[in-house]
Amino acid sequence: MPALPAAFARFVREGRGTPAPLAPTERLVVGGLYRRVRNPMYVAVPAIVAGQGLLLVRPEPLLYGIAVWLACAAFVRWYEEPRLRRTYGAAYDAYRAAVPAWVPRATPWEPWEGPPPAGRR
Repeated sequence: MPALPAAFARFVREGRGTPAPLAPTERLVVGGLYRRVRNPMYVAVPAIVAGQGLLLVRPEPLLYGIAVWLACAAFVRWYEEPRLRRTYGAAYDAYRAAVPAWVPRATPWEPWEGPPPAGRR
């Protein structure tokens, strides 16, 4: 399964919810691609758009990809991270400390023996 649909599907399977703020997950999602980077969907979408610019040798999609990434980064910083910190507490803090937001880790993060923490703080 391609990376973007796989990341979305993980929200349903592992988190028992969706990426949408109106139907958030019940559990902190830290498996799959999320073991390497905290924001795989926010990394994938601008990369796809910017890649189109490179493929078409046009600056507009590349610039649009940068603008999309900046919007995603602002959303993550000012809305998503504070909400995750309030919802999942120490589990999110540990995850945030170990897994980078934008550049994937070379090796997957393996924080727990067994399943990740099951719920909200």
